[in-house]
Amino acid sequence: MSGATIALAIAILIAALLTVLWTTGRSMPTTGSSVANIGHLVRMSAIQAGLSTALSIFTGVIIAWMLDRLRFPGRGLVVGLLSTALVLPSLVIVSGLLAIWGRNGWANLFLGPLGLPTGSSIFGFWGIITAHVILNGAFAGRIFIDRLAAIPSEKIKLGRSLGLSSWRRFAIIDASALVSSIPGVAATVFLLCFTSFAIVLTLGGGPANQTLEVAIYQAVRLDFDLGAAVNLALVQLLVCAVIIIPATTLSPPATLFGRRSTLHWPEPGWLTVLQAALLAALLFAFIAPLAAVLAEGMGPALLAVLNQPAFWAASATSLWIGVASAGLALALALGLAMARGLLSTSKLPRALLGLPVFTYLTVPAVVLSLGFFLLARQLGLPPSNAAPFVLVIANALLALPFVFAAIAPPLEALSARHEKLIRSLGLSSFAQWRHIEWPLMGRPIGYALAVAFVFSLGDLGVISLFGTSEFSTLPWLMYRAFGAYRTNDAEAIAAILLVLSVSTFILIPKLFDWLTHAHD
Repeated sequence: MSGATIALAIAILIAALLTVLWTTGRSMPTTGSSVANIGHLVRMSAIQAGLSTALSIFTGVIIAWMLDRLRFPGRGLVVGLLSTALVLPSLVIVSGLLAIWGRNGWANLFLGPLGLPTGSSIFGFWGIITAHVILNGAFAGRIFIDRLAAIPSEKIKLGRSLGLSSWRRFAIIDASALVSSIPGVAATVFLLCFTSFAIVLTLGGGPANQTLEVAIYQAVRLDFDLGAAVNLALVQLLVCAVIIIPATTLSPPATLFGRRSTLHWPEPGWLTVLQAALLAALLFAFIAPLAAVLAEGMGPALLAVLNQPAFWAASATSLWIGVASAGLALALALGLAMARGLLSTSKLPRALLGLPVFTYLTVPAVVLSLGFFLLARQLGLPPSNAAPFVLVIANALLALPFVFAAIAPPLEALSARHEKLIRSLGLSSFAQWRHIEWPLMGRPIGYALAVAFVFSLGDLGVISLFGTSEFSTLPWLMYRAFGAYRTNDAEAIAAILLVLSVSTFILIPKLFDWLTHAHD
């Protein structure tokens, strides 16, 4: 399948979904209850996303600055752990925060006897902000680490020879390396927070903190007010489009596969101690919820969950949908990336081929799910029959921008580097892939598949409109357990999701690295 065909197919699908949303919104009456205060919904979504983005970018810069300066055993493990933040299931972080700060959490157990109970402080506005910063601060930090690591050694040597102070070094050398990536990363984080669903749905604590995503879900699942849901979805699309259109002109985030500088320029002793203390505190904030998930979920509750037939049915559904959507996302990304590589000098065609990559950021999960839900109704398909196909396609589109970001830069670099050799040998596209690109693309492909699989594994937005007691995934089963106050079951499922996610990031890239080296 050519890149142009892939781009056209995605464009037609999105156009069909948007058409269904528009026509349904014009034809179906609405009670108005779900859109009575749409200004509040937009304002609340923008405020929490803006504050989350500012704190996430600040935290990411601090993390990158400290990890760039410090050298210690296990540093590579820490950097690798930060890489999982982007796709770590949101419900896992939610479960960990509840285990620490919930009414029966660790904080209350320690502070209660001292007369300092925290209550359920994790619910509400600041709970949403905390969860977003934990996930997106680590994600931003992982990208900024690559920017700092890619600073040319000559620039570092010159700064060191000039005796730059720590502050001037950061202002002159580090800031110039970070400034080009901050706008793009900030736009991405803002959209991720603005379209956040699982975190707001679980920790929102009431209508005061409701966002557009949650309002759409409630209009469909609770009120079955499809007209209101469509109106909210159209507002959501408009706001996302206003953000994503200028964001596409910003510099893309650094990938995980760039060149690394081996020159180390440590800070003065007192500043190194301060950096180590700050890094320990921030890592504790990121790791503590994950540790709480394992501590709470790996006890007797795990055995109880493993004895439930519903768990095994949901696990099987999550795994096969994850594998299918990851394979589809990789195929789409490879087709688009290879086509763009052949058009290295044609800016307009390259830009058009890149537009499908922004599907996830432009059309959020719940809106995408609503479009599929309405399309299935118009085609006369029962939602239960359409659900498996919808989940595979929607999750592939949601993971596509991140899969593309992982494989497109190294793939295009290989094509440019070996362009003369390919032409002189007259290699076909398949031969080019088989003999030149595949042997060198193991790690990026493995990482891309891991991203897509874990994205699908932890998704709650798409399944939210299609999930039932008969058709469920692990996140949907976990959310239903929270709703039924079966906290122990939810914590056990969260622990399983965490182990699966981290294992995927460790094993799949190594597997593909081994497979490609086997052909050398």
